[in-house]
Amino acid sequence: MIKTKPTGPIPPGYETIDGELAIGRKKASVLVQDHGSPLFVYSAAMLDARMTQLRAAMPDSLNLHYAMKANPYQPLLRHMVGVVDGVDIASGGELRMALDGGAAPEKISFAGPGKRDDELREAIKAGVTLNIESPGECDRALQIGKAEGQTPRLAIRVNPDFDLKGSGMKMGGGAKPFGMDIDLVAPAVKKLLDAGAEWRGFHIFAGSQALSADAIIETQAQTLDLAARLATIIGRSPDHVNLGGGFGIPYFPGDEPLDIVRVGQALSEKLAQLPEILSTTQFAIELGRYLVGEAGVYLTRIVDRKQSQGQTFLVTDGGLHHQLAASGNFGTVVRRNYPAAIASRFDAEPDETVSIVGCLCTPLDRLSDNAAMPTADVGDIVAIFCAGAYGATASPASFLGQGAASEILVA
Repeated sequence: MIKTKPTGPIPPGYETIDGELAIGRKKASVLVQDHGSPLFVYSAAMLDARMTQLRAAMPDSLNLHYAMKANPYQPLLRHMVGVVDGVDIASGGELRMALDGGAAPEKISFAGPGKRDDELREAIKAGVTLNIESPGECDRALQIGKAEGQTPRLAIRVNPDFDLKGSGMKMGGGAKPFGMDIDLVAPAVKKLLDAGAEWRGFHIFAGSQALSADAIIETQAQTLDLAARLATIIGRSPDHVNLGGGFGIPYFPGDEPLDIVRVGQALSEKLAQLPEILSTTQFAIELGRYLVGEAGVYLTRIVDRKQSQGQTFLVTDGGLHHQLAASGNFGTVVRRNYPAAIASRFDAEPDETVSIVGCLCTPLDRLSDNAAMPTADVGDIVAIFCAGAYGATASPASFLGQGAASEILVA
């Protein structure tokens, strides 16, 4: 007997038209008919709803940044640029995409280890803020600024002495390639100030994909305390402090949504009690998947239905080459099912247990494993939810010559 495995929770906000999943008031079958399969569909309405909820929950004085590595699709990026206070990038390629997407250079910050000289030069000439990750990178940025006759805008990325508890990826709390250890920060700031650079402040990122409000509240409090401690050592108030992000979304069975109201209330209280040295500092958080993840759906058509030793497989024209994370091959230790549905029968009750697999010649290509679904056949459409972040650009689209999926932004 095949044991049925649960799927993750489908995000709220999706509707049913004539029994089908609809996104932006358009049925999945119509979207696939018009744009092909496989297809990533992003909902502008859901992006806006998430931003409205976040603005209402967070302190009024807090800036909200979009970490565009979550999804750089140009129409979506342009939409996000219009509703956030800043854009965080992680490469020279993302810098060009952000500028093409309408982001003002002074609202762009560039983090990431291993920045090449040409990337540093491009960022300095554009006037964006560079988050410096090491003393060596600091020296290179200062040399390039001097050679170009341009004052670089530099923040220091700090490797904190704590991490974000329960986070999917820990970015602090030990030896890390990201940022400078605490004892290196003050000397680096002194060096860049002596060189005439513009010091923008600190970037302190402790972890990502956390669903615990308590963990995020604790980390934000520690981050503010660390910023105050460093500013006191330096003897100067930072203009800006990026508190990182870390807000997660529910992907798997049993996951509960993050309580952003509690997070916002606690942060408001901390910002109301800042020490004098941080009284003029502008604070920001950067979020990627939390802003866009639940607003995206991956649609893929069933091309075969087959039986093997008592198991039913629905074979699709998509797969892990577009949705690496949903297949369980993007950092997941134990594979669990993403939110998934038969889009063609979105309002139907499950009546069989099936595995939804992709078209690749590898056993790793599973989109849903022994999940309860309504009966589906060739031509029906599968929906994989939470596909708005780390889908199209975080997956090996060229594997086996398959190529990229189409992407669209709908109202």
